[in-house]
Amino acid sequence: MSLERVEATNRRMQSVADAVGRLLVDGFHYLALFAIGGVIVWSAGVALAGMLGKGHASIDDILLLFIYLELGAMVGIYFKTNHMPVRFLIYVAITALTRLLISEQAHHTTSDALVLVSGAILLLAFATLVIRYGSSKFPSERPDARE
Repeated sequence: MSLERVEATNRRMQSVADAVGRLLVDGFHYLALFAIGGVIVWSAGVALAGMLGKGHASIDDILLLFIYLELGAMVGIYFKTNHMPVRFLIYVAITALTRLLISEQAHHTTSDALVLVSGAILLLAFATLVIRYGSSKFPSERPDARE
């Protein structure tokens, strides 16, 4: 067997392995995204059914629905662009901390926890500002990941 034939066979094997690997990774991504999206919709539905069962929705319940909305949007963006939007994770964290802050105030507790949660919200808001400024001032060149 000549050296050229061995190298050509090696290139074909690499090409097939790359194609199979991409297929498996993409398949896992799609399966995981559908599973995560389904769980988000299911959880939001259960929360909404609980609110309807109570006959009213508190601000805590509404903020929980916003968290589900943001998680669903994050999955949708990742599904379309194959990139994780970090800002949406920060939005989820801000909403969760706001929900915590409101539930703590409902219990009429005045403690250092309220100051810490408020500081964390401020820090996350500042992080969002930095990320937005950085992405507008220094945009990244993204090659198409689906090639």
